[in-house]
Amino acid sequence: MTVAHQPADAAAQAIAARAQDHVDAARLAAALAALARFGGRDDGGVSRETLTDIDLAARRHLIEQARALGCEAGTDDCGNLFFRRPGREDLPPVLTGSHADTQPVGGKYDGAYGVLAGLEVIAALNAAGIDTLRPIEVVSWTNEEGSRFGPGAMGSSAFVDPARLIGYRDATDPAGIRFGDALDAALAASADLARLPMARPMSACVELHIEQGPVLEGAGVPLGVVTGIQAVRWFRVDCMGTMAHAGTTPMAVRRDAMAVAVAIAQEIYALAPRDAAAPGTPELRLTLGRWAVTPNSVNTIPGHVAFTVDMRCLDDAALDRAEAALRAACVRHASAPEAVTVTRFFHRAPTHFPEAMLDPIERACSRASDNAGRARPMRLTSGAFHDAMYLADHCPTAMIFVPSRGGISHNAAEDTDGADLFLGAQALAYTVAELASR
Repeated sequence: MTVAHQPADAAAQAIAARAQDHVDAARLAAALAALARFGGRDDGGVSRETLTDIDLAARRHLIEQARALGCEAGTDDCGNLFFRRPGREDLPPVLTGSHADTQPVGGKYDGAYGVLAGLEVIAALNAAGIDTLRPIEVVSWTNEEGSRFGPGAMGSSAFVDPARLIGYRDATDPAGIRFGDALDAALAASADLARLPMARPMSACVELHIEQGPVLEGAGVPLGVVTGIQAVRWFRVDCMGTMAHAGTTPMAVRRDAMAVAVAIAQEIYALAPRDAAAPGTPELRLTLGRWAVTPNSVNTIPGHVAFTVDMRCLDDAALDRAEAALRAACVRHASAPEAVTVTRFFHRAPTHFPEAMLDPIERACSRASDNAGRARPMRLTSGAFHDAMYLADHCPTAMIFVPSRGGISHNAAEDTDGADLFLGAQALAYTVAELASR
């Protein structure tokens, strides 16, 4: 039976298999190495923060690579780069990609892998002589990391909701440079690109990313089908006391803000068991990551302690319970009603990727793993934010993970085995080609 006479799904899967088989490991490795030279460090890491001169040079490199593959290059008002391979019909495209900016000390693969694997999908389709029904676009989102300008994921969130860009433009970096000014300079340097509207219709989005955690490596599995992204809530706790001399103030009369903060912290940490959660059970993860002590003197009783609480779980109800416990602990340990305050300054509900997107990804990962004689893919949840979190509000979206050695990321030591990078690109090629063929 020829492809033309097969049922639509079977025909799309046959095209997807051809695309997967034309992914070239050496070509992908060379592309990753070439991009890593922009901001490359002596320790093997990469420093390429958003909209710096190094980032702008990397953007121009990506544009040249995409055009060499026959793609049309465009940008939007947030500086997101889009590389379009036309389809047989002018339908909403299938979108893939990630981001090319890094942390101040980052690795070669966080974000960059998803962008370059997307371009490798285009190269594989070209090599296989495949013309898809739908266009395919590879995106490189602006400022996913949020290390220079906050918040992170600016590009993807503004694409989905353009009204956000107005507030983002006033964000400043440590040197006082406005995001809006840096963005305008980047857009001026991209005057040869078509200016594309924000919030354009997309038929689907698939993001390939390194896991940035230890789950896949620990399980000996090369590919992960990501079912969703954890919910997150961020809080600031302010504990007020009275500054006094450490040597002359009796313990019985002290109003020590640190003692209150530590007591609250102990109760919060007790909410999250140290033992691994049972399989299939969403795990509550807690981090008290930022502390500020006033006056921060060795011989002065702290008068003010502020700390942050990062709560994450795929189950929003579990976060409801944890938030209630935090607030109750603050009331219980406060010496007066205003002595301890809690402010929730960020909240994102869990992202659940639709089964209709997980099915083709599972097929893609299973075929790639089977052909390589590797373990079958596993389903897992992302503990980190990704651009896919925002795209899920705009179109059917899902993610593919490959392992991270030691679970390390946001670090020059970040690494993933080349064979796993190849399998991830193969899985992406199959998924994108199938979605673009129906």
